[in-house]
Amino acid sequence: MEIISLNPVQLKIFGYVALSMLLGALIGIDRELAKKPAGIRTNMLVAGSATLLVSLGEVMIGRYQFTHDLVRSDPLRIIEAVITGISFIGAGMIIRRGTEDVEGLTTAASILFVASVGICVAISQILLAIGTTALALLTLRVLAIYLKKHKDQKR
Repeated sequence: MEIISLNPVQLKIFGYVALSMLLGALIGIDRELAKKPAGIRTNMLVAGSATLLVSLGEVMIGRYQFTHDLVRSDPLRIIEAVITGISFIGAGMIIRRGTEDVEGLTTAASILFVASVGICVAISQILLAIGTTALALLTLRVLAIYLKKHKDQKR
């Protein structure tokens, strides 16, 4: 077995990770502009790692060809592991101040969303990844403007 060999599968995965990171960056820019704790780099890394982990799961299933009855491959377990890791990161971003103020929920949700975008890219759902990134940006930006305006009118 060669230590370094560029094959089409590796190049495809690399391209997918790069695309995921680009889409994650778009959401990260919004979070950065809103001065939130998880900015461009965090969102890029979360999206890229989700794509990489799911893609590597696919490679491992093909490489080891789980055929024994006691060993089965389940792609959903890979996604569950990604979501568990992201949930841990997201939980660390949520802060409760006083009795009513909670901060970081949208940031935690954006991290989870970016991981989902990464999973979409990993399973070749590129248009879905791009479309949902656009929806997330609309949600984060347009609703933020609306909510700020509405909040200012209440004062």
